[in-house]
Amino acid sequence: MKTIVTGVDGSPTAARAAERAAALAEALGARLHVICAYERLEVERLRQGSEELVRSTEEQARRTAVEEVRALQARHQALVLRSDAVEGKPGEVLVQVAERLDAEVIVVGNKRVQGFARVLGSIARDVASRAHCDVYVAHTHER
Repeated sequence: MKTIVTGVDGSPTAARAAERAAALAEALGARLHVICAYERLEVERLRQGSEELVRSTEEQARRTAVEEVRALQARHQALVLRSDAVEGKPGEVLVQVAERLDAEVIVVGNKRVQGFARVLGSIARDVASRAHCDVYVAHTHER
């Protein structure tokens, strides 16, 4: 079975790239790993009376990935999906996870940014320059 990796961050453009990745995985009979990167682990503890609520960047990233997987699974019921949260910069994380999983394809969006990076988007550019496998750049912004 082939493996495809994509990243999400809760944005509509990342969701569009993940949808493209799901369609590609479904067509190829591949499994899809949905990753949400977080820059560094931060933990916040909130007390309300005798209860303590602990929030972390890792947990928020994990929740983002899980929510995207649930949405994709609803539209692609036969697809094998996995989610994970990984510490690091998004482009580096996608390449590392793809290498670890021996993925055949990384799907990224071409989110518009300003300046030099706008040709592909900074994450797409980082992934394309470092990936050991094919990179699919999905059109994710409005024309």
